[in-house]
Amino acid sequence: MMDLKLVGIAAGHPAHLTAAAIEAISQAEVILIPQKGEDKEELAQLRLTLCETFSPGRVIGFDMPVRDTDIADYKERVNLWHDAIAAAWLHALGSLQPGLRVVLLVWGDPSLFDSTLRIAERLRGQLEFSLSVVPGLTSIQLLTAAHAVPLNALAEPFLVTTGRHLRNSGWPAGVDTLVVMLDGDCAFRDLDPEGVSIWWGAYLGMPGQILDHGLLSEAGPRIEVRRAQARAARGWIMDTYLLRRQRAVSAP
Repeated sequence: MMDLKLVGIAAGHPAHLTAAAIEAISQAEVILIPQKGEDKEELAQLRLTLCETFSPGRVIGFDMPVRDTDIADYKERVNLWHDAIAAAWLHALGSLQPGLRVVLLVWGDPSLFDSTLRIAERLRGQLEFSLSVVPGLTSIQLLTAAHAVPLNALAEPFLVTTGRHLRNSGWPAGVDTLVVMLDGDCAFRDLDPEGVSIWWGAYLGMPGQILDHGLLSEAGPRIEVRRAQARAARGWIMDTYLLRRQRAVSAP
């Protein structure tokens, strides 16, 4: 039976790997590397650097399928994309000998807004394998560390959400701190900025990391410009931000 490990690698910086991640990579006989085209060659190179640093194993690349943007329903579009990724995995893994130790490197942590675990489950019944996970630092931890800011207000909850949900549903009730991920279109611009602060970071933990922080009314427009410039310059962007709303104090 194949031993398949999903290893969280944070932002791909060797210093951010846990000891468990380094051990898993160093013991791997095969490492799968997705190829996402020229625009994201930098991401593949970060993975390859980790392999060169920690692993003597064989590296196998596979072409990463792209989403069909003509499908209107978001979940249907993503599910079909995941089916295609699972098929690409199966093609890459199906020719390997049984019993090999195989590692797939996952940005951040496989449990948080990442579908690698769901994709792996699609292989059940088509490939004999055991599945395990090595956790990694998330972009949330990298963001709060870069800004030296606590994630939650004192004794208060926080919510992790997506740009799509924030744009479609607005600020969720019952929480004053939001972490927003997978936001491709600056959903914060549609919020009432009164009393809201933002901590934003792009390419967190990578070369060329960009940070900004301030009142949303002031920092928001700056972030939109910087984000667009960075994406144009590098061809891709990964960013995350924290929003905190100051509660209004009732008059006595």
